[in-house]
This record gives sequence, structure tokens and C-alpha cells, in this order.
Amino acid sequence: NCFPLMSSPATIRELIQEADAVIGAVLVHGAKAPKLVTRNMLAAMKPGTVLVDVAIDQGGSFETSRPTTHADPIYEENGIVHYCVSNMPGAVPLTSTVALTNATLPYAVEIADKGWQKAARSNLGIREGLNVVDGKVTYAGVAETFNIPFFDPGKLF
Repeated sequence: NCFPLMSSPATIRELIQEADAVIGAVLVHGAKAPKLVTRNMLAAMKPGTVLVDVAIDQGGSFETSRPTTHADPIYEENGIVHYCVSNMPGAVPLTSTVALTNATLPYAVEIADKGWQKAARSNLGIREGLNVVDGKVTYAGVAETFNIPFFDPGKLF
């Protein structure tokens, strides 16, 4: 059986002991992924359990995660198999390219039609996608992660 659960430290600690596979897919926009599975939790897991860390590009959500490649995708630590391939969509390049194009093309067309400033003023999604404007960090998560000043993008143009 496969079922998603709301993440909490207590839920993870309890259910990780029974799991055959655990998928970590945490995304905190503009920041590193939190470490939800600790090294101590690994000791309670069944040998042969598989951890898949989709958040590896953001630092990983398992304390024992380290980036791997498509050519050498797995490693074992304390009897637990880790799959932590950076850029997992690269395993299916055509499919991932089509998906990314479908998600981003409407924004690209709007920016091309209006210019980036007008598009950002009129489209919250574009405005929230800005990271830097005129050398100023406009994405709060990035500013916080790197401990640099944040600037509200709506006030910069």
C-alpha cells in the first residue's frame, strides 16, 4: 500500500519503522529543505528500506542524503538504500521538458507581450517569481537564507 501523510515529527518517527520506501519531497521556496528524517531514525528502519530524496536539489530532506547521479544513483547507509539523484527529471528529459514548457510558456508569452515590468505588475505569479531586480534580492526566502536585505519587488518598479 502507498499513502501520503501529513508530515510531523511524531508521524515520521512512528511510521518510518514500518515503511518499505519513504519519499522526501519537501520544498520551501527559496530555502534549503528541512531535515525531516534524522540519522537516529534510520536505526529504527528495516534493512533494505529505500529512501528517495526528491528534495536533494534543495539540500535533501534526510540527514543522511548526499547528491548522486543518474550514472551512480544509489548508496547504502546503515542498511538503508538511498536514491538522491540531483535533477531527477533528467531521467525522462522529453517528458520533463514538455511539462516544464507547459508550466512556463504562458509566463514567457506574457513577459514577451508586455515586458517584464508590466507583466510583473499585473501578474502576481510573475511578480512572486522574481528573485533579483536591479541587484536587489526580491525573494524573501533567498534573502533570509543568505542573510541579505530583502526588497519588496512591487516597490522597485
